[in-house]
Order: sequence, then structure tokens, then C-alpha cells
Amino acid sequence: MIDLKLLRKSPEIFYEALKKRNQSTEILDQIIALDKEWRNYLNTVNNLKAKRNELSKLVAKYKAEGKSAEADEIIAESKKIGDEISQYEAKQKDLEDKMFNLALYIPNVPHESVPVGKDETENVEIRRWGEPRKFDFEPKAHWDLGPALGMLDFDRGAKLSGSRFTVMFGAIAKLERAIAQFMLDVHTQKHGYTEVNVPHLVKRETITATGQLPKFSEELYTCEKDDLFLIPTAEVSLAALHIDEIIDESALPLKYTAFTPCYRREAGSYGKDVRGLIRQHQFEKVELVWYTTAERSFEDLEQLTRDAERILQLLELPYRVITLCTGDLGFAAAKTYDIEVWLPSYNAYKEISSCSNDTDFQARRGNMRYRTKDGKMNYVHTLNGSGLAVGRTLVAIIENYQNPDGTITVPKALRPYMGVDVIGR
Repeated sequence: MIDLKLLRKSPEIFYEALKKRNQSTEILDQIIALDKEWRNYLNTVNNLKAKRNELSKLVAKYKAEGKSAEADEIIAESKKIGDEISQYEAKQKDLEDKMFNLALYIPNVPHESVPVGKDETENVEIRRWGEPRKFDFEPKAHWDLGPALGMLDFDRGAKLSGSRFTVMFGAIAKLERAIAQFMLDVHTQKHGYTEVNVPHLVKRETITATGQLPKFSEELYTCEKDDLFLIPTAEVSLAALHIDEIIDESALPLKYTAFTPCYRREAGSYGKDVRGLIRQHQFEKVELVWYTTAERSFEDLEQLTRDAERILQLLELPYRVITLCTGDLGFAAAKTYDIEVWLPSYNAYKEISSCSNDTDFQARRGNMRYRTKDGKMNYVHTLNGSGLAVGRTLVAIIENYQNPDGTITVPKALRPYMGVDVIGR
């Protein structure tokens, strides 16, 4: 959530931010109008309270002078003023609620280093690692390779659950499990993350704090009877771990990782990546989340991104890193790096991780703060990134490590987990 006090003081910051994101500023006009009305009520309440205080002094004076009748009249008048104050304060509370609910729809302010652009076509590539493999045969897509091995079954997935669900068998099912285990081992043993096993169903307050509600309600799977939501990413659970808590600065940064299924309705994505495993309603991901300070959060974003990149380097999968422009930036993010892995089936790089600094956006929603060495209270900054999307890593391995006979070579880093060098029928 944005800082409403800063909006009152420097509204131009937020008008400029929304313009950079190519979004309407009408919602800011609404909040500022409500805030003006709220301040008018505040002045009225303060004046009434001042008047009541003066009357209280008169009551004390009259009682001391034995003028009970006069004191009773003042007490009655003071009670009427008290009723007025209550009415105006109720109006203030109503305005506060309206401003808060509107503010939930305003995205984070892009960092000054984010390139200004209208959409994904204006994202900026900043580096590449590895070279796409040059095949001496015609490579196949994973949606052909997997079924030919009898290990990916899209038809049975559709039979069980509908479109964009898949059943995995045998060595490919084991490979997906091995990928996740490998990622967790690297992040916990080499990168200093603490592994966390988190709930997959969360409360409305939890998923609001991390920014998915109310704006993205159509993307979420909901258990209406219990008002619980299936997580679209473990970020929701990890970035809400410290709601309403105060962390000592000496404990920061906190670095968490979790492996979970993720559930997304993919509303509005019809026609996009309809074949294969790239865009599923249920998929698995290893998530990385940091809690850190304002002073070091952008430096920490660089490290989080390198941690995610390291997985692809160890798997020897070519990739590139791009900076998202303002028009393609996620709702909660102030800055985002997308890591895109090379997929032969697309003859292009496809996103496998988004690494973002959400600054204090989530912390304000969830009241997550830290106490500085000199005793001051500040909101933490939260970072998140996929480390990596397991299903898309599986796709990248199947396609980049395929052989002419339809078998799949297991990357060296995964052989201790798989116990075999090659996956065959």
C-alpha cells in the first residue's frame, strides 16, 4: 500500500508514477477529495473538542461557586457537543475506510532506475548467460517428447480436472521432484535461506496484505465457505509471515525459501501458451523471499536475482535477464528483473523467474516493521523471486537436453537425485 501521508504531502509523486505505468490517475483524485473532506471534519471535531473543554472549565467554576443550576445547563450543552463529536468522528471513520479501500488499488511507485516504457516490448535486456544449443536434428517440443515417453499425459489431466492440468508418470514425475529438491538444497546450503513449510490456504487478510486482493480476485481460487484462498505463489505465505510484528534490525535480512504448489485461474490468458506445461492452473515453484531494510533493499535485489540465476547456471541452461519497464511492472513491485530461459519449442526466451523489490508496499498493508539500533520504527522492505518455477525448469531440461532417439539426458547436477544419466521409455 502507498503511504497516504506522503500522498497528502507530495501528490505529484503518485500522479507521475501512475502516468509512467500508463494508468489512470482518477483514483488519486478521488482519494484527495475524500482526504480534503476528512480534514474538514477533523477541524470541526477539534473545534468542538476545544469548546467542550472550555465548557468543562465553566462547570468546575460554577460548581465551586455553588451555582448548580448553571452547571447543569453547561453539562447538558456539553453533552450535545459530545454527541456532535461522535457523529463527525463516525463520518471521519467512514471516509478513512473509503480512502483505505481505494488505496488498495494503487500500485507501488516505480524506482527511479526502472526504464519508462508502455509495455513488455520496451523491457531492457541487461545480460545473457550461455548459448542456445545448436541441434543436429529437428528438436521436438516437450508436449511431444513427454507423451512419446509415456510420462506426460495432458489428456488424462483434462479428464481429471479440465484444461491446463497435466498428469506426470515415472521418470519425468521423479525429475520434477528432483528439480525442486536440488533448488532447495542449493538455496539452503549455499545461499543461506531458511526453508519454510507454509499453508497453501490463507485468510483474506493474508492475501490482501501481499497485494493479490482486492485487485486480482479473478485470478484466485477461493474456498468461499471458509473465506480461504489457494495461494498463487508461496510469496503470499512467506511475505505475510511477520504480519503485525516488529523485527529487530540486527536480525535482518531474513531469507526464506519454500516449495509449494501454486494455483492460478489464469483469467484473461485465453490463447496464451495453451500447449504443454508453460501456463497451467496448478504448478510447482520454489520461492525466495527476503525481509530487509530500505537502505539495502535494492542491493539485496541484485543478490536475490543472482541466487535464482545460479540454479540455471548449475543446470547449464542458457538464459537472459531483463529489467521490466514501468508499463510492464507488477502491481506491488518497485523494480523487477525477469529471468528468461531458452526454450527450443518457442525459439525464444521464456520467463522462469521474476525477482522484485516491493519496498515497503506489502509491509504497510501487513504492518510489518523493524526496530532500528537507535529505537526508531521503520517498515521492512520485502523482496521476492522464483528460485525457480519448477515446471518451466522441467520444460527447459526436457527440450534442451533431448536426444535424437527421443530420450532425455539428465543434467549433471541432477544425477545424484535421479540415479540415472538418461531418461528413456
